[in-house]
Amino acid sequence: MHCVNCAANIEKRLLATGGVSLAVVNFALEELTVVYDSERVTNNVIMKAVQHLGFKLSPMDMDVYSEHIRQMVISLAVSIVLTVPMMLSMLLMALNLHISALHFLHSGWVQLALTVPVQFVTGARFYRQAFYAIRSRNANMDVLVALGTSAAFFYSLYNLISHPVGEIPHLYFESAAMIITFVLLGKTLEAKAKRRTSDSISKLAGLQVRTAHVIRNACEVEIAVEELQAGDSIVVRPGEKIPVDGVITEGHSAVDESMISGEPLPVEKKAGDAVVGATINQYGAITFMATKVGKDTVLSQIIRMVEDAQTSKAPIQGIADKVAGVFVPVVVAISFITFVAWLATGGELHQAVINAVAVLVIACPCALGLATPTAIMTGTGKGAENGILFKSGGALEGLSQIRTLVFDKTGTLTKGKPALTAFEVLAGKPEDLLRLAAVAEKRSEHPLGRAIVTYCLQQMPDSNGDPDSFEAIPGMGVKAVVEGKSVSIGTARLFEKDGLNTADLTGRLAMYDQQGETPILMSVERQPVAIFAVADRLKPEAQDVIASLRNMNIETIMLTGDNRQVANIAGSQLRVDKVLAEVLPGDKAAQILLLKKDGNKVAMVGDGINDAPALATADIGVGMGTGADIAIETADIILVRNDLRTLLTAIRLSQKTIGKIRQNLFFSFIYNVAGIPVAALGFLHPGLAGAAMALSSVSVILNSLSLKRFKATCETFAGE
Repeated sequence: MHCVNCAANIEKRLLATGGVSLAVVNFALEELTVVYDSERVTNNVIMKAVQHLGFKLSPMDMDVYSEHIRQMVISLAVSIVLTVPMMLSMLLMALNLHISALHFLHSGWVQLALTVPVQFVTGARFYRQAFYAIRSRNANMDVLVALGTSAAFFYSLYNLISHPVGEIPHLYFESAAMIITFVLLGKTLEAKAKRRTSDSISKLAGLQVRTAHVIRNACEVEIAVEELQAGDSIVVRPGEKIPVDGVITEGHSAVDESMISGEPLPVEKKAGDAVVGATINQYGAITFMATKVGKDTVLSQIIRMVEDAQTSKAPIQGIADKVAGVFVPVVVAISFITFVAWLATGGELHQAVINAVAVLVIACPCALGLATPTAIMTGTGKGAENGILFKSGGALEGLSQIRTLVFDKTGTLTKGKPALTAFEVLAGKPEDLLRLAAVAEKRSEHPLGRAIVTYCLQQMPDSNGDPDSFEAIPGMGVKAVVEGKSVSIGTARLFEKDGLNTADLTGRLAMYDQQGETPILMSVERQPVAIFAVADRLKPEAQDVIASLRNMNIETIMLTGDNRQVANIAGSQLRVDKVLAEVLPGDKAAQILLLKKDGNKVAMVGDGINDAPALATADIGVGMGTGADIAIETADIILVRNDLRTLLTAIRLSQKTIGKIRQNLFFSFIYNVAGIPVAALGFLHPGLAGAAMALSSVSVILNSLSLKRFKATCETFAGE
């Protein structure tokens, strides 16, 4: 494809085909995505519809694309070799230099011989695509190039054949050759630069493992990863990459998961722990059972999301599509008016022709078609490198427009895992109490109980005995007999139920409540001996993130089902603009709708099952990558790493990307608006117009590629 009109024509043709519900062509990637009813239409019908427009479909393959670029380079080399002598002749004439050895270059017949292969061999692609475009009643860049170069070539040919003896004819063979050569140069540079915009996909694909050591019939054999099946037992040695997702069955090791989590330190793994494909086993051989293979692995899903985002169109691209749809016919009309105007005002025929040709060439809408997709591709690719998955170009654009950001509390602003914040001894020795508490809570499955056990074992690692008896009281706590002593650990209600007097402790318990912590009492032989305080701690980066959002003039709201007192304490610590507490899961979406009134752009950040309706209702849903599957599926953007700073990175990246798109569109429009009158007034040689047109396309791509220098927000925090 040579311009955005080519892409638009393919989409229009396919959407007119019965059974096709969606057709999206990414001009920059040269990719087609089709959704169709296989009972009404077949692949063959789709391929024929595209071929009718003069294009060829082939499976997405970098080798095919490399061959395409190689052929373009060969065509360009031939054009340059044949065009340079004519450019040299033009330069010598302009400088009034006479070099006898090069005098033959001024011959019209020599120039004709040099131009014919450029015009009709290397330039044949423009004629071919122009024919198909006109046949389908659409106009594109090929029509402009074919019209412009044909006018220059055949006008020169007529003058060469018909000019009187002794008179020097007006010849513009070099103009036709230069236009085609410069357009080919631009297209070759475009193709190579466009390949760089999709480097992120290549990098992600490069992380995938090619082979795996699998146990089959009690023997270890090496097979291709594509042959792996769920349930296979796979061996990974130190230093090797883990081929697919699974669960460890034997061995222990540390695994470098920085590819997924961004954390530089390896994570300890043992039997029963999950591992992710493409992460690196640091030490110790492990055996794991494959749970997800092929397209179901985490890495494959990430690659697919990035591909989908790069293929999709951002709403802002609609501007370019609408302009491009009418641009070529308007340019042809302006070119014709230029030709007539020059003749009508006494200009010579050769001036009228050459200025009309310059208008056709300078106005090719290539840059316009590259403005949006190249920036979207680079932006989404940069996001993937930083642990941010934009599911579409619309999500990337939408995030840049938000004015209100709503956060779920638990697991989003907090760690989502209760931890001990205080241990207050009322009677007895601390080490004895910690040992008794660890054993008493050992069989508890409640998160608060697990938090107490974790703390106790950190302080007293040898507390690994078993209780003589154990009873869990739902909503209150546990009772156990440890070392022959009765131990109770739970809320004040548990102690009141057992008739224990806790009146003296009311003030202490209230203090913890006011701090947003949950107080847990412990008694031994019916005597209160200690208070544990447990809380779901705020993520360490949460306060900095809220402060940064405030500096960006984005309103922050915490939306939670927690009781008002706990929620207000957390909100006060974070300094969010508003706290909406005690909101039932089913009412979260209704709160988002209220916030969206009057056109306010709202984004929701959440990680739980109960956040899914709100994520879907918000203008932009942002899911934490460590959250529930339904939250991830519902969200428009996924923060793969459980770090809120990547949210700031996502916002700033979206703003930068949309800024680049606006720059690209502005310069594309200005380039054509300024270039057309300059060409029409006779101040622009057609050959230079071709060079300028090629330069505009390349400059748009290079401007988009400058996004690769974008730095992640995480790097801006001191001490990180």
